[in-house]
Amino acid sequence: MRSSRRILTIDVGGSHVKVMTNHGRTRREFESGGHLSAKAMVRKVKHLTRDWAYDVISVGYPGPVIHNRPVAEPYNLGKGWAGFHFEKAFGRPTRVVNDALMQALGSYTRGRMLFLGLGTGLGSAMIVDGVLEPMEIGHLPYRKGKSFEDVVGAKALERFGKRKWQRCVADVVERLRTALEPDYIVLGGGNVARIDDLPPKTRRGSNDDAFEGGFRLWSRKRGR
Repeated sequence: MRSSRRILTIDVGGSHVKVMTNHGRTRREFESGGHLSAKAMVRKVKHLTRDWAYDVISVGYPGPVIHNRPVAEPYNLGKGWAGFHFEKAFGRPTRVVNDALMQALGSYTRGRMLFLGLGTGLGSAMIVDGVLEPMEIGHLPYRKGKSFEDVVGAKALERFGKRKWQRCVADVVERLRTALEPDYIVLGGGNVARIDDLPPKTRRGSNDDAFEGGFRLWSRKRGR
C-alpha cells in the first residue's frame, strides 16, 4: 500500500543529482561535478521539482553524516556541504544519510547484508538484522599505496580497462566478505552494469534502490 505521505528522495552523486517522489515515481536529474555546492544543489532541486508536491525529503549524501548533517566535504563535489542544514534550506522535514546506506536500505531483504556501490568512488554500508550501519571503506588502504576506491572506482575502470578492473572488484569483494562475514553482498552503483560475472553470494542492485531506500527512511523509527 502506498504511503499517503509524499516523499521526495534526492540521490546526490559525483556526476549527477537524481530525484524522485514515491507517488509520481518519475525520475529527473541534473549534472553535479566538482563545482556543485550544497546551496546550488538545493536551488537546482527546487527548480527541477517546482511542479511536484511533497511533504518530506530524504537526501543521500556521498560522505559521512551525523545528526542529519554531512560532517566532511565530499571528494567529488564542490564546497559548503559539511554542516549544511538541509531541512532549513528546503523548508520541509528532511532526513539525510550516506548515499550508499540509502541504496543499501532500498535493496535490503534480510540478515547480514554488505552493500558496495561502484560509482564515481566506492560506497559502502552494512545492514545487520535491520540495523543500519554506514561505512567509509573506500578510502582505507588496499595495497601498494592504493585505497579500495583507487582500484574499483570510475577512474580505475578508465585507467585499467574493463577486464583488469573486474578482477580488482572480485578481489575487493572477496577481501571484504572474509573480513565482515555478510550473508550476502549487493553490488550497486552506476558501474555495476560493467560486471559480467558476479562473485559468489553476490547480487546486482537496481538503479532505483536508492529511491526506494529514501522512501523507506520515512517508514522507520529515526536512528543514526
